Amino acid sequence: MVGPDKRQLYPNTNINTVCYISNLPKKPNVEIGEYTYYSDNKKSPERFYDNIEHHYEFLGDKLIIGKFCAIAEGVRFIMNGANHRMDGITSYPFNIFGGGWEKVTPKIEQLPFKGDTLIGNDVWIGQNVTIMPGIKIGDGAIIAANSTVVKNVEPYTIYGGNPAKYIKSRFSDEKIEFLLKLQWWNWDEEKIFNNLEKLVSEYGLDQLMIEYI
Repeated sequence: MVGPDKRQLYPNTNINTVCYISNLPKKPNVEIGEYTYYSDNKKSPERFYDNIEHHYEFLGDKLIIGKFCAIAEGVRFIMNGANHRMDGITSYPFNIFGGGWEKVTPKIEQLPFKGDTLIGNDVWIGQNVTIMPGIKIGDGAIIAANSTVVKNVEPYTIYGGNPAKYIKSRFSDEKIEFLLKLQWWNWDEEKIFNNLEKLVSEYGLDQLMIEYI
């Protein structure tokens, strides 16, 4: 085997605050790619699912996270179950309190539904970020700490703030197009190992473009 064991929850036994969350027990409507980790110094990273809020199986929305993502502590995924009906005078959810108020329980189609939440590959999500329902974050994106993401994030861009806004692109359009075609995260373990220096180097992208173009 080359590299850490992707099948282990804690691949580095010396670090018990970082785990590969694809190895947690499976949860309905949650898909997590290999090597994606969650880091939490305040509580066990095994409690990652606690950060997926208002996620009700009957609604059918999914949280899909790609490979090689880095997710910091305090990141919250708000799912569609948090939404209230908004086409009436009030958005107050009378029905959940009983006492006869359940007569106005909305049908699923009457509730706002933003679809699945999709996090690409090689995405870095900083500490205490909140991601709202139905958001799509592209491959290679970076979300600054304490941001609230309310709109889609393009690949290889940096977003930050509340609400999160575009800060800058990480690379030129030409290089981003190349990386999206390269999809290094789908390489086998040996190929990744043999290209580690290029993947982390300031000039590695230029070298890979020379090799592959």
